[in-house]
Amino acid sequence: MRSTEKSKTAFAEAKQHMPGGVNSPVRSFANVGGNPLFIARAEGSKIYDIDGNEYIDYVGSWGPMVVGHAHPQVVKALQEAAARGTSYGAPTLLETELAKLVQTVYPSIEVIRMVNSGTEATMSALRLARGYTGRDKIVKFIGCYHGHSDSLLVSAGSGMATFGVPSSPGVTKGTAADTIAVPYNDEDAIRSVMEREGDQIAAVIIEPVAGNMGLVLPRQGYLSLLRELTEKHGALLIFDEVMCGFRASLGGAQAAYGIRPDLTCLGKIIGGGLPVAAYGGRREIMENISPSGPIYQAGTLSGNPLAMIAGIETLKILTTEPEEGRADYSRELTIKTKELLLGWQHAAKDAGVPICAHQAGSMFGIFFIDREVYDYKDAEAADQKAFRIWFETMLDEGIYLAPSQFETIFFSGAHTDDDIARTIAAAEKGFAAVKKSRG
Repeated sequence: MRSTEKSKTAFAEAKQHMPGGVNSPVRSFANVGGNPLFIARAEGSKIYDIDGNEYIDYVGSWGPMVVGHAHPQVVKALQEAAARGTSYGAPTLLETELAKLVQTVYPSIEVIRMVNSGTEATMSALRLARGYTGRDKIVKFIGCYHGHSDSLLVSAGSGMATFGVPSSPGVTKGTAADTIAVPYNDEDAIRSVMEREGDQIAAVIIEPVAGNMGLVLPRQGYLSLLRELTEKHGALLIFDEVMCGFRASLGGAQAAYGIRPDLTCLGKIIGGGLPVAAYGGRREIMENISPSGPIYQAGTLSGNPLAMIAGIETLKILTTEPEEGRADYSRELTIKTKELLLGWQHAAKDAGVPICAHQAGSMFGIFFIDREVYDYKDAEAADQKAFRIWFETMLDEGIYLAPSQFETIFFSGAHTDDDIARTIAAAEKGFAAVKKSRG
């Protein structure tokens, strides 16, 4: 077993100063028990904890490290930018450069506004949708996470669809009342809601590839149905591609599935590991944002020069023309991700452990459940004990994964063939441990 005593001591101290010892709940390892690792540094596909242990990292800071940690091109640009000053609170050429790079890949984004987090992006996009349409209600989908703004911290009851009930103390019933939560991938549910409430709904917001209930793919035709229904009823369709943007494909889920949303929220990758997100879409909608229009949204650090340069360099790497005979960057990531996932599937089959595996580009994940396809309603059937045993074995073998089977994991351009082989070998031991635990 690897020694993690320094991390244990650090976590005990951190709990005296921060809620649960962390600044974001999923970092606490609450779903797998034990103590989180405290990270000292990262490079390429590896992270290193304060005890000196090395791990092959498939969390990637929860998605943004698509080109790997501390990529030399990104680091060099950041060093040069920092020497020029870390924040101005004034316009820079970098903001326009990043905007143009994003728009080249996402033609649906005719005008874009930079913000600092995915929560800011979705919150602002919904305010814009309400202001633009003059309507109050929104539709979200059970299992899709859009940040921690009040109107989105909503769960649904056991029916096909229900008006929102707050899922966190501190969210008022009044705030939640205008949010309608609908089961993801349920065509009948969304048809019913739109027929009943369509003329009052400002927007339908969705993770087109869900990444916050584990990786769950949209059923065939589901996103097209949402586009059809929103257009029919005059509501806006908002794609929250904070996670799946640049990962489901280079152009995100909207390119992969051929759907043009009215508004798109992006994050993670466009900051290259720094706090950046954005929302954007049709010009006629976006020009309602202040100072062009009456809908107010602002941010002191929005467009921060360090964040902009990290995003610019990351997108340059992703969009560089490939060498002759090679696939483009995103396609190569998809191929390598598939290779790893197939290795896991074969290892699980050999061990006699049923799993369900999903992939969207360089996003992937497995569920310990005997299903070919997993959906949100299957969560209670997923074997949490099995995942915990597998996770602990993988961690001890030097593989760093998201500490829950209901979180997505990520491949990067820094992962090597050797990393893949080592990860598959570790998975074989993990599945064998799961099988042994079941007798």
